[in-house]
Amino acid sequence: MDECVKVSLYLADNIIDLRKKKGLSQDQLSRLAEIPRSTLTHIESGSGNPSLQNLVKISAALQVGIEELLSRPRNECELLSLDLIPMVQRGQGKVRIFKLLPDKIKGLDVDRMEMERGSTMGGHPHLSGAKEYLTVIHGEVTVVVAGDRYVVKDGSMLAFPGDQPHSYRCTGNSKALAISIVVPVTLGVD
Repeated sequence: MDECVKVSLYLADNIIDLRKKKGLSQDQLSRLAEIPRSTLTHIESGSGNPSLQNLVKISAALQVGIEELLSRPRNECELLSLDLIPMVQRGQGKVRIFKLLPDKIKGLDVDRMEMERGSTMGGHPHLSGAKEYLTVIHGEVTVVVAGDRYVVKDGSMLAFPGDQPHSYRCTGNSKALAISIVVPVTLGVD
């Protein structure tokens, strides 16, 4: 397939996808972009050859860069092998934290924590009102939150205000594996 034809099809798919994600009809997008609806329809059909001026208008209306309109559409699924999952070491190298949420969402964190026996790590206070949920999969982790001590064992979960000073210590007889989820707002009870 000719490269220009591929790019035209990418452009069509990307505009349709972005327009639908924003809940816009063709008419609404054409008004936002200040281009005729027939021009937008032609571009979305994959047979259009838009001017640079129209690409700029459409990208501005959709609030994305032109490169996002022209690039190969991304697959909604993303499989990351272990070596591609971001990992940081803390606690003098005795704690490994795997960032399980590849997309950056302000205030939301999902981490897998692997702690060597006896290791300690200070927690970073999160956004005001954040709640943290620590589930221990294996081992035992003692969490200190604002001066209070909680022992979390296999299968147990501790929910605590994530915006408070806190720390973790692997206090069991073996390594500990835990999942930490930080939610940026206080959840209401139904």
